Amino acid sequence: MTMHNYAEIFPPGEFLKDELEARNWSQTEFAEIIGRPVRLINEIIAGKRSITPETAIQFSASLGTSAELWMNLESQFQLSKVTSTDSLIERKAKLYANFPVRELIRRGWVSGSDDIEILEQQFLQFYCISSLDEEPHLAHAAKKTTYGEATSILQESWLFRVKHLAKSFVLPEFNRDSLIKNLPNIQALQTAPEECRHVPKYLNEAGVRFVLVEALAGSKIDGACLWLSETQPVIAMSSRLDRIDNFWFVLRHEIEHVLLGHGKDGAMLDIDISESSESEPEEEILANAAASEFGVNNAELQGYMARVNPYFFARDRVLGFAARLKIHPGIVIGRLQKTLDQQHYPDAYKYLRDYLVRVRQFVMQSAPTDGWGNVFPVK
Repeated sequence: MTMHNYAEIFPPGEFLKDELEARNWSQTEFAEIIGRPVRLINEIIAGKRSITPETAIQFSASLGTSAELWMNLESQFQLSKVTSTDSLIERKAKLYANFPVRELIRRGWVSGSDDIEILEQQFLQFYCISSLDEEPHLAHAAKKTTYGEATSILQESWLFRVKHLAKSFVLPEFNRDSLIKNLPNIQALQTAPEECRHVPKYLNEAGVRFVLVEALAGSKIDGACLWLSETQPVIAMSSRLDRIDNFWFVLRHEIEHVLLGHGKDGAMLDIDISESSESEPEEEILANAAASEFGVNNAELQGYMARVNPYFFARDRVLGFAARLKIHPGIVIGRLQKTLDQQHYPDAYKYLRDYLVRVRQFVMQSAPTDGWGNVFPVK
């Protein structure tokens, strides 16, 4: 068989033409040999018709070649006619492999585009990186069930969204004394769910940015404390567990991080804050202690438990205790659930759950919010 330069792809008909010329066969003679119409042979040589498996077998039998040869020639020729999109597909696959593309588009954090150049540029801007080969990283310390775990790209993505959101509005510089002064005012809001809407006002007065950003599915984020600069702290909450007790615990936890200056070297990212661990770093122990004392201090709680033992969740006693402390009953119930040893009180989480009311709807009235159907405009 005549040899060709495979760097250039020819239609299979060119090879067939060479084979016929080498044997001094006309197209008519070849058609008679394989029992096919002359028009078929003519169209294959002219590149107007493809070689089928049946034709390939007939060519191999008459020309002493393999059927695979003709099928391969046909495949190579057909592929050569298609505009190559390998590079674009590879780039898109890389983007999807490294980032939660669909989720970020769904949330409106980046805009969907069929143009890979536009899509890549949006991800570079979102993650503040200069190349997609660069691993996005917003320095932070995370409260995790197990310390030393790597933060997932979902958690990193949430942090970047928080940062972009917080940078989009202006507040006076942080005043620590003002925040301390406002703590009693914030604490007084624990009487009813709707009072949560006043929290952003008191934080903003002290120069603390407060934002609500819905966590990405599976990230288990409850809150974070980060600093845009030495004088620009941010408290972010996900309201993942939309319960009044969880809201106040996470909020006070993050306020303590701000008061102690935690997160200046890297955002304090609190993940699954309902879980506790003996290996928690000192920053988390301090923040948890402040959060626990904020609603029901330890002395009051121990006194109540001693008085009512073992009827910790008797409705009238819980309501009376909450009324005396001027806080919502759900905060008392949440604290009891956290305090009681699950080994001895496995049913603690079953009682009076009707008081563990939702509060997100009230906070959303006054806080910059992203998620739950809202896309906060970020410049």
